Amino acid sequence: MDNREELIQKITEMVLEHWNRLSADPYQVPVGISARHVHLSRDHVEILFGAGYQLTPEKSLSQPGQFACKEQVEVCGPKGSIKKVRILGPERKQSQVEMAFSDCRILGINPPVRTSGDLKETPGILLRGPVGEVSLKEGVIIADRHIHMTSEEASWFDVSDGDRVNVLVPGEKAGVLGRVLVRVTSESRLDLHVDTDDANAFLLRQGQWVTIRKDDAR
Repeated sequence: MDNREELIQKITEMVLEHWNRLSADPYQVPVGISARHVHLSRDHVEILFGAGYQLTPEKSLSQPGQFACKEQVEVCGPKGSIKKVRILGPERKQSQVEMAFSDCRILGINPPVRTSGDLKETPGILLRGPVGEVSLKEGVIIADRHIHMTSEEASWFDVSDGDRVNVLVPGEKAGVLGRVLVRVTSESRLDLHVDTDDANAFLLRQGQWVTIRKDDAR
C-alpha cells in the first residue's frame, strides 16, 4: 500500500468513526486539551530570539494553519516563573499568554477568564528568551472554554457563534462543563478546547468524545 492509499484509508476510517458517533448521539464533539502556551508578535519574536528570526513549526494543531513551535520561553511573574513554555504559531498582532489557574498561582498573578484576543485590562508578564526579554504590559488570560466549529456544524448542532452551551462529560469523574462558548468560523475544525485544569478535574483525555447540551447554559 503506497502513501496515498494509506492516507485515503485513514481519512475513511476517521469519517466512519465520526459518522458512527453522530448516529449514536448527534451532539458529540471531540476534546482538545490546551496546555499553557504563548503567542508572539513579530517584534517580540525578534527581541526574544534575534533579528530576522523565524519560528520553527514542529507539530500541526487541531485548528487549520495553527502549529506548535520548537521554540520555548520562560514566563516570569512576581512570585515565580515557569520555564519551557511552548510558543504556538503563526505570529499574531499582539503577544498573548494563556495559562491555567494553577499556573497563575505559581506565577503570582490573577488574570481573568477571556476569549483569545480579548486582552484589554489583563495582567502583564515578563517573557525571557535565549537572546532577550519582553515585558508585556497586558496579555495574560485564562482561556475561556470554547468549541470550534464551521457554520455547517453549527447548523447541525442548532447553535450560533457566541452561544453558550453545556457539555456533558462521561467517565469516572463525570460532570458538566458549563457556559462553553461556541466559536464559528469558515476554517474551523470541530473541537472542544479546555485547559489542563479542566482536563484534570474531569479526567478528560485528548480526543475523547463529549456531548453538547444547550439547556440552562446562560
